[in-house]
Amino acid sequence: MTAQAGPGPRNLITDVAGLRLGHAHDAALRSGVSVLTADSPMRAGVHVMGGAPGTRETELLSPDRLVQQVDALVLSGGSAFGLDAASGVMEGLRAAGRGFAVGKMRVPIVPAAILFDLGNGGVKDWTTNPYSGLGLAALDAASADFALGSAGAGYGATTARLKGGFGSASWVLANGVTVGAAVAVNPVGCVTMGQGPEFWAAPFEWGQEFGGRGVGLADTVPVTKLAREATTIAIVSTDAALDQAQLTRMAIAAHDGIARAIVPSHTPFDGDLVFAVSTGKGPVVSAPEQLDIGHAAAICLSRAIARGVYAARALPGDVLPSWQARFGQAG
Repeated sequence: MTAQAGPGPRNLITDVAGLRLGHAHDAALRSGVSVLTADSPMRAGVHVMGGAPGTRETELLSPDRLVQQVDALVLSGGSAFGLDAASGVMEGLRAAGRGFAVGKMRVPIVPAAILFDLGNGGVKDWTTNPYSGLGLAALDAASADFALGSAGAGYGATTARLKGGFGSASWVLANGVTVGAAVAVNPVGCVTMGQGPEFWAAPFEWGQEFGGRGVGLADTVPVTKLAREATTIAIVSTDAALDQAQLTRMAIAAHDGIARAIVPSHTPFDGDLVFAVSTGKGPVVSAPEQLDIGHAAAICLSRAIARGVYAARALPGDVLPSWQARFGQAG
């Protein structure tokens, strides 16, 4: 494989030029939405490895389907209620003149995936589903810079022992191709080893991006979250000109990043899902270069998972401690 150059200037998924990401969350609800979009439609693929996914319009991302591009991707809390976030994103995009042309109408294509955060202590007795409004707000907030940790779809996320969160990372290959990842971390499993602060993703850390903790010792993983109360949902991106079949392979490869950073992963109780998108602004790449891109996507996703948990902040009423609250003062 070719040598690698390092993270992009932001160390975010938006180091892939043209991409923008926005968050919206509700503190009382203890949940939120994250939206990835771009100035022009993006090619996209998807792959699901978890046993309990919650999705909208993912079937159209298969390489044999008619529609080859999407206008936005949505990651949301709220379990099945969160799928309505895509409706708000669609309305915002339609108002902006975006979408698939059908006669005089425009139909924005907005696939979505959700995680379960209904048991995290937030106020859930709404009379009107709040996720459509959160989706529109996240779209309106989309920019090249965005928060990590307790933000967007990661606002109310949890792991087996610690708060979850929203993470992102990027990598620029030696050939100039940029790869990025963004993830809402809410798994059944653990992101840290044993009872200590060390991350499973430690071998892939760049600098001190999630504390420079090194590698610790693992013990038995406590499966304390109940069935259907988990899921890690992610997006990986590149500027390389990949088609839908190649993006599907990129998404499959990126799942290795989940498995390296979360133990256990892809369980019957998780809905682990990875979207892959290409802006198509970069070069057409060879098969060995596609291998590099898939590997970089997996590494970025491992790092993004750890960064999301590392950056999560303590909030009143938390059902689990944040990494910073438990370990930050010690190092």
